[in-house]
Amino acid sequence: MPGEHLTRQARRVVTGVDANGRSTVVSDQDTATRVALPGFTVNDLWRVDSLPTHVDELDTLTGEVVLDPPTAGLVFRIATFPPDSEVDRASYDESISNLHGSDANAHDDNVMGMHITNTFDLDVILEGEIYCVLETGEVLLRPGDSIILRGIKHAWSNRSDKPATMVATMIPAKR
Repeated sequence: MPGEHLTRQARRVVTGVDANGRSTVVSDQDTATRVALPGFTVNDLWRVDSLPTHVDELDTLTGEVVLDPPTAGLVFRIATFPPDSEVDRASYDESISNLHGSDANAHDDNVMGMHITNTFDLDVILEGEIYCVLETGEVLLRPGDSIILRGIKHAWSNRSDKPATMVATMIPAKR
């Protein structure tokens, strides 16, 4: 179904301890930090401003998706990509600029959505299949596959007819 990625919502279950010091669920709800754009939908699940963090530390999500993690922290998110056939280049570039900032657009005439960030990304495919396109080639990723992106130019290409979903942990990186 076209636009299916726009409806993707992530459930977030957070644990803690009760008044007796016993482990418990402290919240169970859909994440409120979400953005649905033509090129992808992002659900942020957790964000911390510094590492290491205390086990009682609350997340620092603000309700607005911000691509880059805090300078000394990390962000944990789920991203869903529609099939390429549903997205045009201008919409994809706009999606990247809206989330990553215009500086992230790498504007490769041959590759839609090429971008670069100052992050170390740990990505695992949950559903569907997606190509990670690099400057020298590409790799097909399927459920259970992982890829570690170390601040490099890349793009995502979903050549199937169904959305592809990944979990990503983004850590700030220096050049």
